[in-house]
Amino acid sequence: MRTLLFILSFLLVSPASAHDSHIKADLSSIRTHVAEVLRNSAVDAVNPTPISGLFEVQSGRNIFYSDADGSHLIVGAHIIDSIAKKDLTKARQEQLNRVDWKLLPLDKAVISGDKKASLKVAIFTDPECPYCRKFEVELAKLKGVKIYNFLYPLSFHKHAKRWSTAIWCAKERHKMMVDIMVNNSDPAAGSCDTPLAEIETLGKKLGISGTPTLISGDGRLSAGGKSVAELKAWLQESKPDK
Repeated sequence: MRTLLFILSFLLVSPASAHDSHIKADLSSIRTHVAEVLRNSAVDAVNPTPISGLFEVQSGRNIFYSDADGSHLIVGAHIIDSIAKKDLTKARQEQLNRVDWKLLPLDKAVISGDKKASLKVAIFTDPECPYCRKFEVELAKLKGVKIYNFLYPLSFHKHAKRWSTAIWCAKERHKMMVDIMVNNSDPAAGSCDTPLAEIETLGKKLGISGTPTLISGDGRLSAGGKSVAELKAWLQESKPDK
């Protein structure tokens, strides 16, 4: 709420800005101020936003906002389109953090859902994570989507690695996954070679620090679960592969 009020106050103190569509960013000044305030963070790009006089500053995977000369920065805020009911900042972050599907070892995923569907989603999941478990219940209602589940046990979950091993070593992997995550089964680890180390390395490379983390068919990355309706709508925003 504070960040939203911050944005509103920024706009209210500059009533003329809504009409100054010709305002251009002073890139040099913005870069200088961002480096000073954000401890030498590099500025990768500066783009206009739907709000005249307010500019998006890209720094790595992060997005900040600035006025035209960098004299005022907004950190940790999201721009919300109140008409479309859409978080524009989150959408931009997803676009900037796209994952190349060629990097995903699909043969090392537990596949579920509609295996013939054109819509697809990759999910980095931890069988002990309560949010993943809740999301798995939701996924059972999902239709028309092929799901690639990458087992990504987090180090602070006591049973996560053992259960991940049990899932991968099971004859019916997704059934075992459901038994553990939905039916609260507690199987032994099992014995087989697993791709857990490779997936862990990939997850760190992609900057995935929490579960569930979703990757859409066109590579957009989103942290956290969604309802069936939200997930289907999000996936349908995918742009076809070129």
